[in-house]
Amino acid sequence: MENSTQVVSFVLTMYGNIGNFKYLYFIVTVLLYMLIIFVNAVVIVIIYVDINLHEPMYLILCGLLANEIYGSTGLLPCLMAQILSDTHEISVSYCFIQIFCLHTYAGIEYAILTVMAYDRYVCICKPLHYNVIITKRKIQQVIVAVWIYVFVEVGVLLSFTIRLKLCGNIINRVCCSNHLVAQLSCSSNREMSHIHDLVFGLVLSVAVPTGFISFTYIKILAVCLNSSKDTKQKAVSTCTPHLVALLSFSFGCFHELITQRFDMAFVPYPLRVISSTYLFTFQPLLSPIIYGFKLSKIRHSYQNFIATKLL
Repeated sequence: MENSTQVVSFVLTMYGNIGNFKYLYFIVTVLLYMLIIFVNAVVIVIIYVDINLHEPMYLILCGLLANEIYGSTGLLPCLMAQILSDTHEISVSYCFIQIFCLHTYAGIEYAILTVMAYDRYVCICKPLHYNVIITKRKIQQVIVAVWIYVFVEVGVLLSFTIRLKLCGNIINRVCCSNHLVAQLSCSSNREMSHIHDLVFGLVLSVAVPTGFISFTYIKILAVCLNSSKDTKQKAVSTCTPHLVALLSFSFGCFHELITQRFDMAFVPYPLRVISSTYLFTFQPLLSPIIYGFKLSKIRHSYQNFIATKLL
C-alpha cells in the first residue's frame, strides 16, 4: 500500500511575501476570530438562559452557531500562524486535520440548514401538527446523527487521500484542501479519492439537501399564495434569515468548488486571498448577526438580558 510518508509538509503559496504587513494582518485575524466567537456565543447564551427560547427552532439555531465556531476554528488559528511564518509550511498531519475540520464544517452546515428548512416547512404548512412532528428530543437526535454521519463520511474520504503517494507539496491556497492534496498524488488509484470527493461533496452534501430545501420552499410558497396577510408576514420574517444564510453558504461552497478546479489567475490576487476564506470567516459572522437581528424573540431577549444586567 502506498502512503504519503515521502512528504513531511506542504507549502501554502497563496500567502506570498507580505513583509512587515504580517503583523497588521495577524492582529486583524485575531480580532476577527474573537468577534466570530463572541457574536456566536452571545446568541447561544441568550437562547440558553431564556426559557422562552427553549424551542426546537432555537435548538437547531444553537447547533448551527456552534458549527460556525467550529468551522472558523478549523481555519483561523492556522491562518494566524501562517501569517507570521516565513516559509508558510504546514505539516502533513496538521493539513489532514484541517481538511477534516473544514469538510465536516461544510457538511454539517448544509445538513443543519436543511433541517431548518424542514422546520419552517412544518411550521408554515402544517402548523397544527408542528408540536407533534418537531420536538426537542427529535431535534437533538437529528443533530447528533448529522454530526456522526458527516464525521464518518469525511473520515472515509480522508482514508483514501491519506494512503496516496504524493509527488509534490505545493498547495496554491491559504489552507489545505482534499482535492488539491489528491491532485499532488502520482498514485494510480487517486481517482478513488476524486470519486468519493465528488459523491460526498457534490451529490450527498450539496445536491440532495438543495433538492429537499427547494421542495420545502415550493410548498411554503404555495401555502403563502393562498393565505392571509398575517401568514405571509410570518413566513417572510421566519424564512428570510434562513434564505440569506443558505444563499450565502451556497455561494461560498460553489466558489470553493470552482476555484479549486479551474485556473483563477485572472482574478486579482487580493480578491483571491479574501474570497478563499469567505466560507470560514464571513459565514460564521453572518449567521448570528442575521438571526440575532431578524428574529424578534432573540432580539427582545437580548435587550431584556442587557437591561437586567445593567440594572
